[in-house]
Amino acid sequence: MATRRVVQVYLDLLSQPCRAVHILLNCNKIPHTVRTVALRKGENRTPEFTKLNPMNRVPVMEDNGFVLTESDAILKYLAVKYEVPEHWYPRQPEKRARVDEYTAWHHNNTRPHAAKVFILEVLLPAQTGSPVDEGRLIRALSQLDETLDKLESMFLRRQPFLCGDDITVADLLAVCEVMQLMGGDRDILKDRPQLQRWRSRVQSAVGESFDQAHAVLYALRDRRKAKL
Repeated sequence: MATRRVVQVYLDLLSQPCRAVHILLNCNKIPHTVRTVALRKGENRTPEFTKLNPMNRVPVMEDNGFVLTESDAILKYLAVKYEVPEHWYPRQPEKRARVDEYTAWHHNNTRPHAAKVFILEVLLPAQTGSPVDEGRLIRALSQLDETLDKLESMFLRRQPFLCGDDITVADLLAVCEVMQLMGGDRDILKDRPQLQRWRSRVQSAVGESFDQAHAVLYALRDRRKAKL
């Protein structure tokens, strides 16, 4: 009988979706091996990695020969396959639909709008040596502000988490995006107490897995502050 291998995940923890996968695996104690793929070094473009994912993106999951890309798909697969507590991706159709509703919205809203601010404020200046384009940054922050308004009014409303009373994979995807701006020492939620409380609830729900996943981001923030 063939021996089953543990899940392998290919991650760069400077990537928001990779951190979401990392948190789910660790806080649910799913046996796994992390294979680091440093995007800044081009390790996602090696022949070996391109064979796994021709799109050259992380995260990638390999489970006993089954390869899956896209964080949303990976999170939901892990939640179903490894029988984590049901609240992560509920079986009840209406509750599951709420999670799917947010994750579909996420990829055209929270993800690109938060990422754009990080790219303009942190990545492009680091890569090019050019100063921050303040005009573009102001417009990106305005767009992100509108997205955060919708996070509050459409999803969080008066409930503890984005999709109801319990944490789900939707919260992991969202919180990792808003945390990304910490890499530039910007707390985008500092004037949003409702979203601050939500972030704190997510952090409490996943315990030490939260800071473990974000350690690389905190280190980036500290290096940038030391240079100022």
